Amino acid sequence: MIYELSNPVTKTLITYLREQKSDAIRFRHTVAELTKQLVYEALQKFPLKQKTITSWQGESSFSTLDEENIIVVTVLRAGMPMLDSVMELLPNVTAGFLAMKRDEITHKSVLYYDRLPNCVGKTILLVDPMLATGGSMIDALELIKSRKPSKIITLNIIGSPEGLEAVQSAHPDVAIYIAQIDEKLNDDKFIVPGLGDAGDRSYNTL
Repeated sequence: MIYELSNPVTKTLITYLREQKSDAIRFRHTVAELTKQLVYEALQKFPLKQKTITSWQGESSFSTLDEENIIVVTVLRAGMPMLDSVMELLPNVTAGFLAMKRDEITHKSVLYYDRLPNCVGKTILLVDPMLATGGSMIDALELIKSRKPSKIITLNIIGSPEGLEAVQSAHPDVAIYIAQIDEKLNDDKFIVPGLGDAGDRSYNTL
């Protein structure tokens, strides 16, 4: 249930993210482009519905994603560029927001904001650029599952093998789409080689 992107464009964009001289605008733009790649892969086999529209030849019916039954949920604040990217691509999806802070001593996540819409029977795209220990992701998935969605897919930019193993062990039914699996976590539970703090780099709060 773990799907890692492997195309050369993905690897090039990840290198852009790792480069310290990339400013906030380029960082957010690159995260957005990687997010679109992840969406293409994650929804590759998603069922389509027929939609009647007015085209240049008049009224016709065409295949389209059922956007109204998709909710994109972000873990604030690092996930905001990913959420914006999904909603640019699929403007009729609904957004949900969770805020979790990692305790730097225990390395565990603490939920302090929950703004999820009605998730019953919906497909959830949970977006978070960094999957380090997996603790925040596991907690977010537990919360979302309590709202009775039909399916949950996570979209991540980079992650550690340890974090992926933890999430997969806790939630084996959740499909994980990730742009790059990095080498490991260091002693401080940061991803190596990683790319720094995605939230800080996105919003110039270093």
